[in-house]
Amino acid sequence: MFTPEQLQKVWMQLALQGMGANLAGLQALQAATGAAAPPGLFPQIPTASIPVLNPGSPTTSNLTAEQIIQTCDQLEKADDVDRLARFLYSLPPSLAQEVVSNEVVLKARALVCFHMGDFRQLYSILENHKFTQGSHQKMQYMWQEAHYREAEKQRGRPLGPVDKYRVRKKYPMPRTIWDGEQKTHCFKERTRSLLREWYLKDPYPNPSKKKELANATGLTAMQVGNWFKNRRQRDRAAAAKNK
Repeated sequence: MFTPEQLQKVWMQLALQGMGANLAGLQALQAATGAAAPPGLFPQIPTASIPVLNPGSPTTSNLTAEQIIQTCDQLEKADDVDRLARFLYSLPPSLAQEVVSNEVVLKARALVCFHMGDFRQLYSILENHKFTQGSHQKMQYMWQEAHYREAEKQRGRPLGPVDKYRVRKKYPMPRTIWDGEQKTHCFKERTRSLLREWYLKDPYPNPSKKKELANATGLTAMQVGNWFKNRRQRDRAAAAKNK
């Protein structure tokens, strides 16, 4: 018998893995357990709030493949993970199948899996689909950061530079998200200087400032946010040590 927590996790896993293609599985689970999907897990999105070409469509079943791809692209670029997850789940199986191999949709699925902590599914997406070079940076970040987080959870402590190096050696990036060129894992001095300069002005930048800084440095908004988070942690640790 499923506990409420286990049942919620199963619902979430089925929803993410199939983008709606697991509808039959969801219905079977509901029939077997006598439980409905957790309320609010994937609440209905008002059609007007979905930025598609034809906002008058009453349901996602009326969307074209092009509209689905455009919506995924807009939500993924905005890092609107909650709406993106609910949108992917709302797709009927037939429509989901039409776009299942599209790179934009794959990136959207990867982003949702990353933020939900479903790293096994994330790795499967990244390892089994070839991404174009323009997508490599963000996919590489999620690949490495997911492995870092798993290692931190296993060890029960934050990773240092040497720890991260060992994790990267143990889990090299698949060629699907890497062109084989050796990468440096440290930001360039100009980038670090700019980040430090902004940090001194505001250690808690809002999303618009993160996006502005990302454009100025060539990083992603996710990388910028992670740098600020790590810097704040280092400063707090240093302050506590000096007390």
